[in-house]
Amino acid sequence: MPSKVSCLYLLTVVCWASALWYLSVSRPSTSFVGQLNIPIRKVNKNSTFTNIRTRSLNPHDFDYVINEAKKCEAEPPFLVILISTTHKEFDARQAIRETWGDESTFPDVRVVTLFLLGLSTDTVLNTMVEQESQIFHDIVVEDFIDSYHNLTLKTLMGMRWMATFCSKAQYILKTDSDIFVNMENLIYNLLKPTTKPRRRYFTGYVINGGPIRDMRSKWYMPRDLYPESKYPPFCSGTGYVFSADVAELIYKTSLHTRLLHLEDVYVGVCLRKLGIHPFQNSGFNHWKMAYSLCRYRRVVTVHQISPEEMHRIWNDMTSKKHLKC
Repeated sequence: MPSKVSCLYLLTVVCWASALWYLSVSRPSTSFVGQLNIPIRKVNKNSTFTNIRTRSLNPHDFDYVINEAKKCEAEPPFLVILISTTHKEFDARQAIRETWGDESTFPDVRVVTLFLLGLSTDTVLNTMVEQESQIFHDIVVEDFIDSYHNLTLKTLMGMRWMATFCSKAQYILKTDSDIFVNMENLIYNLLKPTTKPRRRYFTGYVINGGPIRDMRSKWYMPRDLYPESKYPPFCSGTGYVFSADVAELIYKTSLHTRLLHLEDVYVGVCLRKLGIHPFQNSGFNHWKMAYSLCRYRRVVTVHQISPEEMHRIWNDMTSKKHLKC
């Protein structure tokens, strides 16, 4: 008799295979440009953080379409991994589940992995993600449109979720679905479970730069949206780590901070308001790096890793722990 895991995996394969024809058909595309795509609706005053005294500039008044509210109930996790992803990236999510995002890899440390999404304009993709969620129970979705210009909303959703459902966690890693994470290096060399948990802690690849005014750039920032000539120091959105207390601080600060579509810059703006200075850590790489066992043992994150590469790197690193560099 096939195991439950085998049946669930087969169901997943069938669900996604049945959609291949649908996704291959030429269909109209929607381009999300300009300001953030924020639906306008009434503020639900009883939703979250009712003790905020002043009217919110950005109430983040979105409802959970898919939620895992009980994910942290049994035992507060040492580390929560929040992964920004899109609907079509099932292969990437599955690769992460089977490699560095596997919650059972380190039995002495509780790790929780969650994938963050908005809503697709394609109802079939939304249905497929719902089915995926029923199998793996590691997806959180709010009802804003999932687009590049709404990445900030996706990150704030993660901060809100942490503050509401997992406030007793110790640390959070926010990253993307094309990132390889050296979990052993992250947990035991950087965060160190046997030491006293840090507070108001934030680290990653710190960038000191200013707004790009060229409208052709992916990172274009209009002067009327951000008039200053310099950004505050911010960590590349490809991967940063912070103590869990910072999640609620950033979320509350965002309610009174004008939204910017560049997610990592916006988090930096909130940190400046909070008086929190991000620490530079050379282990966080926001670029593609050629693989070698010794080199990857020294890093925390590497960017632009395909699902196939993720499996190869993980298998190599886990099977060669005995080798010295």
